[in-house]
Amino acid sequence: MNHSDKLDLAFAALSDPTRRAILARLAAGEATVNELAEPFDMTQPAISKHLKVLEHAGLISRARAAQSRPCRLEAARLQDVARWLEAYRNLWEDSFERLDAFLQSTQVPAMKGKKNVRS
Repeated sequence: MNHSDKLDLAFAALSDPTRRAILARLAAGEATVNELAEPFDMTQPAISKHLKVLEHAGLISRARAAQSRPCRLEAARLQDVARWLEAYRNLWEDSFERLDAFLQSTQVPAMKGKKNVRS
């Protein structure tokens, strides 16, 4: 799978608010599926489907413990997403700065000492 495909999967996974909330929870530390399901009005199988999407995107991993599969955040993929976003943020900021400089250069200087004359 190439870098672009990995980013596509990550952005698709991040597009869902439930999955973003799961990632926010995992940022505090690993958790079981049942622990992740608690704050949501969803069944455990529904949460498991969200976890599969996150795992396929490389955003989480699931360990094999005795009777549970604790989930943990995989920050490296989020860092890939952040680097991609940062590159485009820099591009847009540079464009806006050039636009601002151009607009500043085209402004007519204020007329000093002249009063507005009305008829």
